[in-house]
Amino acid sequence: MKKVLIIEDDKEIINLIEIHLKDIDCEVLKAYNGKDGLDLALTENPDLVILDISMPVMDGFEVCKQIRAKQSTPVIMLTAKSEEIDRVLGLEIGADDYITKPFSVREFIARVKAVFRRAKMDRDETKKGTLPELKFKGLTINVEKRKVTQNEQRIELSPKEFELLTLMASNPGKSYSRSNLLSLIWGYDFEGYEHTVNSHINRLRAKIEPEMAQPTYIITTWGVGYKFNEDIEMIG
Repeated sequence: MKKVLIIEDDKEIINLIEIHLKDIDCEVLKAYNGKDGLDLALTENPDLVILDISMPVMDGFEVCKQIRAKQSTPVIMLTAKSEEIDRVLGLEIGADDYITKPFSVREFIARVKAVFRRAKMDRDETKKGTLPELKFKGLTINVEKRKVTQNEQRIELSPKEFELLTLMASNPGKSYSRSNLLSLIWGYDFEGYEHTVNSHINRLRAKIEPEMAQPTYIITTWGVGYKFNEDIEMIG
């Protein structure tokens, strides 16, 4: 059974979402303001967070930032606003998906199932996977456990940060354009948001690079995009 945390101040929306999540065999946790929601996210470690943007005490953007700083739980953001800036900001601070209110229950459940399906695909690919663990000097990526360590210290990455790192580290020296990465990691729904890739790469670098000014692992390929440094020897 999947554990889903809903952080939303509209009780009618929470009740509606809860009914349909239970129909797909989810355990539901609820919070009616951002601070309580953040506390539950950090203590209960849910499989998914449904997060409204406009909330009392702490808004959804801040909640998402703080979740991302400490754990990799997938986040779907809800917003009553249709402006592109809200969607872009949500993605850039680490949300995995967003949906604009009002939304159909069918669409909402489809998005939730897509998050769970991607997680299952990751696990299945790992079982087939050729390289369950990628080891480089100072950096280890355990694909099966979705765990990254640097000099034996665990590094918390968001799902998208982990997928970006794993994709590039599995193919050292291969350059990926921002459009390539957007398509491979986010899917076609996010076409036109190439700058979101830059934000995730910068956040990933801030977590794994010894020196941001001179990256060791994630190298910029000028005029193309990014690649994992092929000069770093793979161990094992």
